[in-house]
Amino acid sequence: MSTWELLAVLVAGVGAGAINAVVGSGTLITFPTLVAFGVPPVTATMSNAIGLVAGGVSGTWGYRRELAGQWPQLRWQIPASFVGALVGCWLLLHLPETVFEAVVPVLLIAALVLVVAQPRIQKWVGRRSVTTGELVRPHLSAVRIALMVAGTFAVGIYGGYFTAAQGIMLMAILGIVVPDHIQRMNAAKNLLSLVVNIVAAVTYTLVAFDRIDWSAAGVIAIGSLVGGVVGARYGRRLSPRALRAVIVIVGLIGLWRLLG
Repeated sequence: MSTWELLAVLVAGVGAGAINAVVGSGTLITFPTLVAFGVPPVTATMSNAIGLVAGGVSGTWGYRRELAGQWPQLRWQIPASFVGALVGCWLLLHLPETVFEAVVPVLLIAALVLVVAQPRIQKWVGRRSVTTGELVRPHLSAVRIALMVAGTFAVGIYGGYFTAAQGIMLMAILGIVVPDHIQRMNAAKNLLSLVVNIVAAVTYTLVAFDRIDWSAAGVIAIGSLVGGVVGARYGRRLSPRALRAVIVIVGLIGLWRLLG
């Protein structure tokens, strides 16, 4: 890529890191940007997953206080995300690239629909979340644990395979199974998404080192690290409507390049 293209990827990385910390669909900024600059879809997915780890770390650290007291459910969800991500990575690496190229436009459209529907999802989750007074969390019965693990595992597979909008999916699952204060659910979402991205990054580095665009991954890492800090600190003040508009526009450009 040229210097100007790398600068554009850097800006996309900053945006993705900030959006992931607040909403959870930053991949819809960086992935289409890489595809628009001619990076093959599978290479773009792997490079993007590696680059966004840094932003996941800074975003999760920024929400560290909201993670306090969540171990009862996270001790079940972290292994589910870990194993699900391994399955998703295996599918990406072993299925033919033609399968990914055929499926990814559908996944991209589905992710964009989720982004557009995110206000409704967030509103619904907010109604089920604890907003005032003492936190009263539901008892983690065997049924709740099974549903929580199954849902987190399924999102982990999706995240290991494509990653886009996995945060929104996790927020929906948490809102159904373990309703809590919305910012605490966002903190859990950040941690679980980070687990998936770390598994993907390590897996791709070990078994597909030569298929990764390391310049793109490095630039995204720098940008997302900064973006994660900004998102965790100031992201709540940004206009959600403006963020969604940018995501949808960039996503449609990437979709056009994929189908072109």
